[in-house]
Amino acid sequence: MDNFVEGLTEVTCDVLVIGGGTAGPMAALKAKQKNPALNVVLLEKANVKRSGAISMGMDGLNNAVVPGYATPEQYTKEITIANDGIVDQAPVYKYASRCYEIIEELDRFGIRFQKNANGDFDLKKVHHLGTYVLPMPNGDTVKKALYRQLKRERILISNRFMATRLLTAREGRIAGAVAVNTRSAEFLVLRAKTVILCMGAAGRLGLPHSGYLFGTYENPTNSGDGYAMAYHAGAALANLECYQINPLIKDYNGPACAYVAGPFGAYTANSEGKRFIESDYWSGQMMQEFYNELQSGKGPVFLKLNHLHPDTVGEIEEILHKVERPSRGRFHEARGTDYREKMIEMHISEIGFCSGHSASGVFVDEFARTTVPGLYAAGDMASVPHNYMLGAFTNGAVAGEHAAEVAQEIDLPDYDPDFVRLERVRVLAPTRREDGIPPNQLEYKARRLVNDYLQPPKVTAKMQIGQARLADVREDFETALVVRNAHELMRALEVSSILDCADMAAHASLYRTESRWGLYHHRVDYPDKDDDNWFCHTLLSKVDGRMTSEKRAIQPYVVPIETEERSAYDRLRVLNQA
Repeated sequence: MDNFVEGLTEVTCDVLVIGGGTAGPMAALKAKQKNPALNVVLLEKANVKRSGAISMGMDGLNNAVVPGYATPEQYTKEITIANDGIVDQAPVYKYASRCYEIIEELDRFGIRFQKNANGDFDLKKVHHLGTYVLPMPNGDTVKKALYRQLKRERILISNRFMATRLLTAREGRIAGAVAVNTRSAEFLVLRAKTVILCMGAAGRLGLPHSGYLFGTYENPTNSGDGYAMAYHAGAALANLECYQINPLIKDYNGPACAYVAGPFGAYTANSEGKRFIESDYWSGQMMQEFYNELQSGKGPVFLKLNHLHPDTVGEIEEILHKVERPSRGRFHEARGTDYREKMIEMHISEIGFCSGHSASGVFVDEFARTTVPGLYAAGDMASVPHNYMLGAFTNGAVAGEHAAEVAQEIDLPDYDPDFVRLERVRVLAPTRREDGIPPNQLEYKARRLVNDYLQPPKVTAKMQIGQARLADVREDFETALVVRNAHELMRALEVSSILDCADMAAHASLYRTESRWGLYHHRVDYPDKDDDNWFCHTLLSKVDGRMTSEKRAIQPYVVPIETEERSAYDRLRVLNQA
């Protein structure tokens, strides 16, 4: 085995931000700008320069609320309808009210957004009701521009430290975090007045059809660490039964991007080349229609572009093959597929947690506060539905500003040193064994079980068997897992998070005894939507060491929704023409 460094260092700060992808850097930036005298630390298990879901860039903003195209009220209504009405509108409305100023700020950072001949932002219609998609011609520069701002504000960045657990004070208030170095296994205790979790989606939960552990739709380094840490700190997590499931190019770990190609005239089609859904904007009901078509005699499902002019296809390729996932063009070249000649086969992704594309996340209010005092969450791991990259930027800003205000007013909380000692024992246990199961084998087994037993359509008996089988995997994790270097130790800790998320997925899915959100929570033995009993949030949390769930009423709407409007996304299927 490699030599592990036996070290423990303690540092103190005012605001600790964990996660250096999208929301985290913006949260750290806004906290520092709110009060330059504060000590703000940004912690990242990789390197902030190229970490997170936007490490290679992004091809556009999916949810830009730009004056002249949409109002905050219109956007709030759209997202409420897209999410089956299970929405606390206050955080959605706050996002919609602030995101335009964030777009303007990103524009000043040097990130270009597509504009028309008049110099105005050039938005495209993809959503079922409104117009919110803003292309980014140089989206590959996002991370570089963001990193420049962090350096300009002299924010302390700690790369290669993976947070493992949150620290809490005796009265339950957040007190910081414990982290381990991913190159040396040295430990770091970070004491903080406020903590902001920006650790991304649980993207490595289900196993891709390819079988490759890292061949996921989501950024595979996002393994649900933030969900697990929030859970073990006592925070409530909302609507985890509302999985993330997305359409993708078959055998390729990325989106088909019908929402990018759609404004140019492309669309999702069946094997007959016919359109079967009115809108390519992702929602649970859209995915249900996608699944139904796959299972019908008209499957598989395809992205259709071969009816477009070759110049138009070239413009689409310029976006899809050079920004965010450059490997996409190489994949098609190796397959010998050409958008101009034939349709591109699509399929369904593995399951995950991600509020950015659905609604499953750590429960937060309009200030990004969780249910644990002093703890915040933003980005794909927070419960603001359908918030995407711009939501991560905007809600990260909200979290950073509020966390800075609180940090100014309170003293540094105490923590229990014995908790740190026990956490070191837990984390380093796999390093003490001479032989056993390596992390990649245990991860494969856990994620295969997720596919076998938790993937929709959901069946009660299968999910219960899945819980028992996952318990066996956890026992192997605690007694037989072995790691040989600090990198494998990081992978082992990610497996721990994956197991936590799998347990939460099963528990939450069994708790909500109805079907809702289309394919995301389609329960075969409870096939109908039950508004009388389940028009509410479900909150999962850890109470006295046990996983529990409860109902939480939806807050009164800020923007009224008529009963007829609420079912708009249920009418996505193209009707047969006479």
